[in-house]
Amino acid sequence: KGGELSYNMPSVMRADGALDRELVEKAIRKLIQRHETRRTGFKLIDGEPVQRIYDDVPFAVEFTQAKEEQAEALVHGFVRAFDLEKAPLLRVGLIELAKDRHLLLFDMHHIISDGVSIKNLIEEFVSLYEGKELPPLRVQYKDYAAWQLSDMQSERMKKQEAYWLDVFSGEVPVLDMPTDYGRPAARSFEGGQIEFVIGPELTEQLKGLAVKSESTLYMVLLAA
Repeated sequence: KGGELSYNMPSVMRADGALDRELVEKAIRKLIQRHETRRTGFKLIDGEPVQRIYDDVPFAVEFTQAKEEQAEALVHGFVRAFDLEKAPLLRVGLIELAKDRHLLLFDMHHIISDGVSIKNLIEEFVSLYEGKELPPLRVQYKDYAAWQLSDMQSERMKKQEAYWLDVFSGEVPVLDMPTDYGRPAARSFEGGQIEFVIGPELTEQLKGLAVKSESTLYMVLLAA
């Protein structure tokens, strides 16, 4: 239960000052046309996932007028499951708290986005809303996918595959790490969030540990 939302990637922007609702929708529509991933749906054909890129997709910003105390509930209600067959796998909402105070909500499915693409989405949206022209895209994501597939079929990668299949040809040990409390047999997707700030001195020490262990800072923090 809850897994249907585990791949949603929502974010919220607070906008103070006058905001033109029509310009917001116009900018988002331009972004949908600019990036093929935002016009892509997915379906199973003979058990295999297939992507379909549409020339045009229906889209509208979800607009709501509300009071400040209603905002949190509206933000939670905005995040809901996507139907992977129906593009765009992007949702945008605008909550008007006052004439000069708004919340701009974004939600994309992880199958078409990651942390970097959300950052790019917001940056490009701001530029388009301000009336700026964006440079043409040199490639689309499908180009990268084709390059990656070609590389995976290369002799170099076949040698890598053969090497690792040989390394793990025997019995693979099961990673059974101790936990601080019992886990349910079925994932519940329940959890919490703790925010804190790490000082520069400790940050450098952690980075040094990552270099020493030939890993990344993310891996060090995850291991902690």
